[in-house]
Amino acid sequence: MQRRTFIKNSTLFAAVVSTNGFIHFDGHHFVGDCETTSDILGPYYRPNSPFRNNLIIKGQVGNPIELSGIIKHKDCITPYKNAKIELWHCDSKGVYDNTSSEYRYRGTSYSDENGQYSFKTILPVPYDAGGGHIRPAHFHLMITAEGYQPLVTQLYFSGDAHIPKDMYASSKDAKNRILDTETLKDGSKKVMYHVSMSKTLKAEAAAIDKLTGIYTDVKDKSKKIELFTKNKCLWMKNEVFGENFEYVGNNTFEYPAMPKGMYATLIFEIMPNEAIKLTYNYVDDDLVKHSSVSIKEF
Repeated sequence: MQRRTFIKNSTLFAAVVSTNGFIHFDGHHFVGDCETTSDILGPYYRPNSPFRNNLIIKGQVGNPIELSGIIKHKDCITPYKNAKIELWHCDSKGVYDNTSSEYRYRGTSYSDENGQYSFKTILPVPYDAGGGHIRPAHFHLMITAEGYQPLVTQLYFSGDAHIPKDMYASSKDAKNRILDTETLKDGSKKVMYHVSMSKTLKAEAAAIDKLTGIYTDVKDKSKKIELFTKNKCLWMKNEVFGENFEYVGNNTFEYPAMPKGMYATLIFEIMPNEAIKLTYNYVDDDLVKHSSVSIKEF
């Protein structure tokens, strides 16, 4: 891939091109014969969930299910030991725990020496995401392994009637993440999902740091956008935690794994006074283009 400079004639420029510059990884396809695909992070991610792999809450309604699988290196064969796996999902009423200290139906675990991981929890349910858009039942996963691209993905369940109408679940990239459920003798269910990690070069941390901060809308000073870093990636803060964006060249970051016709982009420009202008463009599931311009002052 041709290396692209980020912003010329600015203090940011030297930081970015001092080594390898920004290199884009599309977040969809991984090397080898085993394909692992990403999906939207979603608005309900919370970091620092408790270390536990049993998320079942005594006295709460829900159909028990076990999620298990193997985390592998990029060769699709060698098990990866001590990969960090974060799982979260809604409850039996379609509600996420976004605020409580209990972190209900949220947990963190690590793969063992054979790369194996497992969680015991309940089967999530479809829910209304707004505007009559019913999201199919799904698990969220974030997998972090030293030396590899962090993987954010969602897992769906075969037979869910809402999958064909959901832009994310019906994407061709999601077909291997629609899992068959096995019913065990005790009536509980089981699904398996194996993951192969992929190496990629990250954006320069120093350059990412330059972009973080609070941006004020030029037309409405009461509107703010806050950008921050996690895992050396650029994130936009939301009411729960944040949403990750990936660099794609030409001073632009994109929200990964968006369905066809939908997108969200952050376009940066250094102003003559070294303030940073941010143009935020997006098309959501309303399929209407939205755009705003904000400024971060130094």
